[in-house]
Amino acid sequence: MTTVVPTSEEDLSISVVRFTSELAWDDAGPEVVEPQVARLCMEAQEFIVMGRWLDLASLMLTSADLVFSKVSEKDLECIYTVICSLVSKSETPDEALEMAKLIATKVSQQPNDKPALRLKILFNLYNLLENPYSRFFVYMKALNLAVNGKVVEHIIPSFKRIDNFLKEWNIGTLDQRELFLAIANILKDNKGSSKDSFNFLTKYLATFSGEDAYVMSEAKEEAVRAIVEFVKAPGMFQCKLLDMPAVGQLEKDGKYALAYQLLKIFLMQRLDAYLDFQAANSTLLKSYGLVHEDCITKMRLMSLIDLGSNGSGEISYALIKDTLRIADEEVELWVVKAISEKLLDCKMDQMNQTVIVSRCTERLFGMEQWQALRSKLAAWRGNVASVISTIQANKAAEDGSQAMHGLAIR
Repeated sequence: MTTVVPTSEEDLSISVVRFTSELAWDDAGPEVVEPQVARLCMEAQEFIVMGRWLDLASLMLTSADLVFSKVSEKDLECIYTVICSLVSKSETPDEALEMAKLIATKVSQQPNDKPALRLKILFNLYNLLENPYSRFFVYMKALNLAVNGKVVEHIIPSFKRIDNFLKEWNIGTLDQRELFLAIANILKDNKGSSKDSFNFLTKYLATFSGEDAYVMSEAKEEAVRAIVEFVKAPGMFQCKLLDMPAVGQLEKDGKYALAYQLLKIFLMQRLDAYLDFQAANSTLLKSYGLVHEDCITKMRLMSLIDLGSNGSGEISYALIKDTLRIADEEVELWVVKAISEKLLDCKMDQMNQTVIVSRCTERLFGMEQWQALRSKLAAWRGNVASVISTIQANKAAEDGSQAMHGLAIR
C-alpha cells in the first residue's frame, strides 16, 4: 500500500498533496491522473511561495476528504498532522482562526466515519493553536463530533479541566452558555454523571443573571429540567436554584409555575406539602419522569433536615413520626438514614425518646442562614473570650496565693 513518505520538512505539504491526489484520481487511469496530480502540486507550490496558507489548507483538505475511507488510520493521522501544522504558519490570529474553522469544520462533517480518529485530529489541532478563541472553537467542534459520532467517552475526562480552560479562553457569556449546556447534555446521558450534569446545568442558568425578560425566557425549559434533575437525584439535598433569576421567572409563568412550586416544596417545606401537591398534580409529576415513592423517600429526609434546623437542638420521636408519617419503629431507621447521608450529626436518646442534633445540613443557604451562622460564631467567640478571662483570673488568683504563702513562710 502507498504510504506518505516525506523527503524533507520543506516539501511535507507537497508530499501530502501528491499522495492524496494520486489516490483520489486513482480510478481514472494514468493519462488523467498524472496531469491532475501535477496541476494540484503546482497549485500547492504556488500557495506555499505566496504564503497563502488558508488556500493551501483548503486544497489539501479537499483531497484528504476524498481518500478518508481509502487509507489506514496511521496514514490519515500523518496527513492531517501536516494539514493542521499549517496553522502555525499563519501571520495573524484572525488567519489562524479562519484556518482552524476550516479544518475543524471539514474534519467534523462526517462524524460516523472513524469518529475516534476525527476527534484525535481535532485534539491535535487544538494543541497546535495559540489563539485562545481558536482553541475554544475547536473544542466546541470536538464536543459536537463526540456526540454525533457517539464517542463521548473520549471527551468526558476533559470536563474536569473546564475551569482552567475558561481562564485560558476568556470567552464571553454567550459562548459560556453554549459550552455549559453542551456539557450538561452530554453528561445527562452518561451513567453516573447526573450530579455533574446538574452542576453544569446550573452554571448555564447562572449565565442569564442580569439579562432582560426576553433573553431569560430562553432558559425556561432548562430551568424546569434543573428542577426535575434536583428532585430526582437521591443524594442531592441542597441547591441554589431558588436564587437564580432564570428559575425565579417560572414562579408566575402560566406553563411552568407548578415546577417552581415543586422546587419550593422540596427546599422549604415538609412531606405534607408534597403529598398535597402530588394528589393535585400526579399527572404532571409522571410527565416529568418522577417516581412518587422516590419523592416520598427524599421528602422525608428533607423534612427531617427541617426538623433538625429548628434551633432547639432536640427533636422528639413523636414529632418525627408525625412529620414523616411513619410508624414508631421506623423513627430510628430514618434518623440513621439521615446520618448515613451526612445530613445530620446527632445522638438518639432512647430513654427520653428524643434526637439530640449537633449539626444539620441546610437545604438553602441564603441570607437568613448566613445571619444564623454569624450569630453562632459571635456566641462561640464570646464563649471562648469568657473561658480565657476565667483562666486568666484563676491564674492571677493562684499567683497571688502563692506569693502570700511565701511571705507567711518567711
